[in-house]
Amino acid sequence: MWVVPVAVALSGCAGATLESAPPLPPTTVPVFTTTTTTTTIAPSTTTTTTTTTTVPATTTTTTIVTVPPADIQPVGRSDGEQTKKAQERLLELGFWLKEADGDYDWSTRQAVMAFQKYYGLSADQSIGDNTAAMLSKVTERPKARSDAGTLVEIDKDLQLLFFIIDGKTEWIINVSTGNGRRYVERNRKNPDQMVSGIAVTSNGFFDVYRQMSPSGGWYHGTLGSLYRPKFFNGGIAVHGSQSIPSYPASHGCVRVSPPAMDWIWAEDLMPMGIPVWVHTGNPDRQVDDDAEAPATTTTTTTTTTTTTTTTEAPTTTQPGDDDTTESSAPVTTDP
Repeated sequence: MWVVPVAVALSGCAGATLESAPPLPPTTVPVFTTTTTTTTIAPSTTTTTTTTTTVPATTTTTTIVTVPPADIQPVGRSDGEQTKKAQERLLELGFWLKEADGDYDWSTRQAVMAFQKYYGLSADQSIGDNTAAMLSKVTERPKARSDAGTLVEIDKDLQLLFFIIDGKTEWIINVSTGNGRRYVERNRKNPDQMVSGIAVTSNGFFDVYRQMSPSGGWYHGTLGSLYRPKFFNGGIAVHGSQSIPSYPASHGCVRVSPPAMDWIWAEDLMPMGIPVWVHTGNPDRQVDDDAEAPATTTTTTTTTTTTTTTTEAPTTTQPGDDDTTESSAPVTTDP
């Protein structure tokens, strides 16, 4: 600190002035340099990247095979030229029968019943007015639910069996599956024993794993006789039978006529390992509004940005304790 002397006397020194005062020593004022550093901090930046993935639409194309209308006359169950025309029409639509020869035989009755079942008509095995009209006006071959691969499809609602080859429904035959009822019956192979169970044909995906064609064609099992059976689920088989009604009637197997079973073997339509799909319901079938029996058509339309059509199998029901077969005996040829 600098002390500056006072040049003017406060008393008795009236002649003294500031000018006469000795000079003040120089005052040095320190210079302070302030350095200001400015730091700019960039704000946090969040970068959002939006990725848009366009999934191409997947289109599953079901081949529809068209056929021209025909002129089919009601013939009942009689033989003759008009019956031959009806047989040719059934074959054209994929309903198997032995031969279009005008003979209204067993295989023709089975083919007529299969046609009637598919279109919701009364399955009486006769070509009456309604059946003849439907045979005449159909312009598309019937099809199964499967639209890919080669397999056997069994529709328990329709009581029909479909042969699909390379995604196309080639043939349809009449069947009778398990009636779903509990039974108690005498063992056909050991009459001293009783056999009980529930007559079930289980839904699911299977494959042919064993087949039998014994001498004479018939295998005599615990619950009855099986003609040239092809087993696909335990003791459940597709086999020939003398009784194939319009409704489920078996102990669990899939009954077809013996002529149909011979044809299946001859054409190798059910070779070892072929997939077998058993299910309930065919929502895509065409029905006749004027049918003798009521029928329901279900149409579902779905519109989405990305359309993927997939045919899915229903949930598989595994065989249980109540699952029953036409033959619970070991699957071996009798001595």
